[in-house]
Amino acid sequence: MSESILETENQILYEDNHIIVINKKSSQIVHGDKTGDESLDETVKHYLKTKYNKPGNVFIGVVHRLDRPVSGAVIFAKTSKALTRLNEMIKKHEITKTYWAITRNRPPKDEDVLKNYMMRNENNNKSYITKDVNNGQYAELSYKLIARSDYYNLLEINLATGRHHQIRLQLASIGCPIKGDLKYGYGRSNKIASISLHARKLEFVHPVSKEKLTIVAPCPQESLWQYFESTVK
Repeated sequence: MSESILETENQILYEDNHIIVINKKSSQIVHGDKTGDESLDETVKHYLKTKYNKPGNVFIGVVHRLDRPVSGAVIFAKTSKALTRLNEMIKKHEITKTYWAITRNRPPKDEDVLKNYMMRNENNNKSYITKDVNNGQYAELSYKLIARSDYYNLLEINLATGRHHQIRLQLASIGCPIKGDLKYGYGRSNKIASISLHARKLEFVHPVSKEKLTIVAPCPQESLWQYFESTVK
């Protein structure tokens, strides 16, 4: 078994006949893009084909995405039936996603709901807050300060909407850019070109078995993440 297959196995948070949930690394892209780098969905296809000796093409459906510098839990569908049902669940906001973000600045309030309208600039792949409610997209999230270190703060975030770079932009708008996020105003990059945003937990009803699932993604193997993970019980 190749090193990449072993690495993929170590990233698996949940797998059955219909879905597989992967703990994405910050260096991985979920779906192919103009960089031409191997995408996570292709890596998972290769893993399934090799492990189960599958002939021909392997089906993998991308249910949702994370930005490349973001780590954490990503769901893939292994069957078309599961993909159709999961896509419908995404539209109906029936999949609860909880994120953790590390910021240098403490937010104005330890707990709050942020509501804005956003617009995306395709030229620089960046989103902006706008007062143009007719052309902007409504964005809402709630956050809570759940831990602190000597220099950093850990926020837990729940999304009510899913907009391009939403967490990154809305936290920056209150003076709390995410650690390492140069695009949205943090002063310096992280060593591995990541940003300190992690898709920590997924909660949803299985699209086929109807079992209620709660899937938690361990934090990256970095000292600050490990400190916060050990602090929050």
